[in-house]
This record gives sequence, structure tokens and C-alpha cells, in this order.
Amino acid sequence: MGVTALADGSVALAAPGVTVREEAGARILALSGRVDTPAAAALWPRLMEEARRPGPPLRLDLASVEAVDTTGATLLLTAAAAGARIEGASPGVTAVLDRVRDALAAPRPKLVPYRFSPLHGVGRRVVNGLAAGVEALAFLGELLFVALATLVRPGRLRGRELLRHLDEAGTRAFGLATLLGALLGVILAFQSAIPLRQFGAEIFVPSLVGISLLRELGPLMAGVVLAGRTGSAYAAELGTMTVNEEVAALRIMGIDPMALLVLPRVLAGMLVMPVLSLVLTLAGLVGMALIMRLLGFQMTTVAQQLVNFVSLKDLLGGLFKAAVFGLAIAFIGCRAGLGAGRGPRAVGDAATAAVVGGIVAIVLLDGAFAVLFERLGL
Repeated sequence: MGVTALADGSVALAAPGVTVREEAGARILALSGRVDTPAAAALWPRLMEEARRPGPPLRLDLASVEAVDTTGATLLLTAAAAGARIEGASPGVTAVLDRVRDALAAPRPKLVPYRFSPLHGVGRRVVNGLAAGVEALAFLGELLFVALATLVRPGRLRGRELLRHLDEAGTRAFGLATLLGALLGVILAFQSAIPLRQFGAEIFVPSLVGISLLRELGPLMAGVVLAGRTGSAYAAELGTMTVNEEVAALRIMGIDPMALLVLPRVLAGMLVMPVLSLVLTLAGLVGMALIMRLLGFQMTTVAQQLVNFVSLKDLLGGLFKAAVFGLAIAFIGCRAGLGAGRGPRAVGDAATAAVVGGIVAIVLLDGAFAVLFERLGL
């Protein structure tokens, strides 16, 4: 900031509303207008230089200052601490200066040094996991209570909402499930035929692929599709409603969000998953049959192998697993949405938690079902 000499002998700094003059053995710096953040940024270096310059003491004349903000007050108080004297301030400016002075004089919070503690981190994660488990059990209990109450009073369930979620979760996913199932059947047939060809056992490819699709891969891949499409959609939709406080508004109006928002989605996920699994399985069998035809086998041979080795028990077991997978995915998606926090990242975090939690849940449930079915001889 430069200095300009005036006709009366005073000096003007290169900033509007600021002059410096010599008077009665003192240097007077007169400010006018608003001393706000932009003005303070322009004045700070030169004002500090004037306050620290040896010679007559510097006096800050604030008689013409209309207003100051916290940044401007900090500048003036810093100059006063360097040797300048403040005078002529209006009552409003003086009040701001007093508040900022008190804030600057307040003791600073102590900085706690970060200490890496693996034991503390593990303990915190365990406690948070237990708290999340308790919240999940409470959410499940509330959902079961609402479901039983709906059985007593079926009118509480909104049929239109249920049909809408069935369409979004099921009908609109049939194309993706068909494509994924066909590709899965083609890949399984090719990869199974390569090792079985060494033993002349390619004829058993249909039974191998059929059992794999019906019992394991059909429900599992359908669950992945549902978690990626529907679980994340549930979490994003309910998370947005939670962030916008629409869920709180429903509670204030006496409407139970569990009955209005959660129950239709959970029922839709549980009902649509067996159908989605069946569509994916049938598409996989069609893809496998096409590969077997390319390998020189007749369709009647493929069908006979499926009839001989695949039973109704395999189909029903797979459909039951799919229904449980759908229930778990919808439950996790709804809970992630209603448990969303605040801020711009809340909805994204809820959708991520729904997808990850849904996939982990179906893998764990699939392993549990594998052990259970083996123990029961199914």
C-alpha cells in the first residue's frame, strides 16, 4: 500500500477512507466507512508497519468509522497491542471491540496430541458394533410388531405402494436378471465342460450347472442384483426423506413410518426375490442348453439329465433362500435409510452401507443355509 502526501501536510494511504497526519507530536491515523474483512485485508500490512514504526505514538481515530466486523476489530486490537491507541469509537464499534477483545483474551483450548492405540481402536469398533447390533434388533422388533398389527388390521398396508415397489424391484429387474443368468449359464457350461471332457463326462454338465443354479448361484446372484438396484434405492430414498426431516414430520402427524415406508418395501423385497431368482435360474439353464447344443448334445439329452439329477427339493430350497435374502436386503436398506445422518454425505453413506451390508448379509446367510441343509440332509 503506497503513501500520498496531501496539501495540508498529512499523508494518505492508498486505500479509501484512511489518512495519516502529524498533530501535536503524535501520528493520527483516521479511518472512515466500514472496517470489514476486505478492508482489513488491505490495511493489515501497512497498519502494522505504522503501529511499529519508531517515533511519535500512533493514534487510531475511529470517529468516522460506521461499522466493524470481527476481522476489522481483530486488526484494530492487534494494532493497539503493537503500541497504537484507539480513540473516538462510537458505542456500536466499541461494543464489537470489547466482544472481540474478550474472545481473544479467553483461554485457548488445549491441543490433545493424537496417540495411536490399537487396543482403543479395537475396543471402540467392538462397542460401536454392539450398539449397531442392538439398534438392528430394536428395528427388527419394531418391524415385526408392525407386521403383526397389519395382520390384525390389513387396511394399514397401502396396496398401491406395495405394487409400486414390486414393479420397481421385480419387473424392472427382469431384463438384468435374464442377461446375467444367461451369461452365468454359458460361463458355467464352458468351464465345466473343459475338465469333464478329460474323463468323457461332458454329459454331466447339465446336472452340475442345474444344481448349482437352483441351489446356490441363482438365489445368490439374484440377491446381488437386488442389493445393487433395490437396496441402494431404498436407502437413498429413505435417507433423503430423513435428511429433509420428512420422516420426523410423519411422526409428528401421528403416522408410523414403519407401516407407511418400511413394511411395503420389506414385503416387496421378500416377495420379488423368489421370482427374480427363478428368472435368473431359467435364463442360466437356457444359456447352458445352448452351449450343450454347440457341443453336439441333443436337447432331449440335456432335459433328461436335468430331470434325473435336479429335484423339486433343490428348487424349493433355492426359492426359500431367495425369500430370506430378499427380506434381509430390504431390511438392511430401509434401516440404512432411516438411520442416515445429516449433511451432504448422509444419503451416499446410507446407500453404500445398504449395498455392502446387503451383500455381506446374503453371503453369510448362504453359508448358514449350506450348513443347515447339510445337517438336515436336504
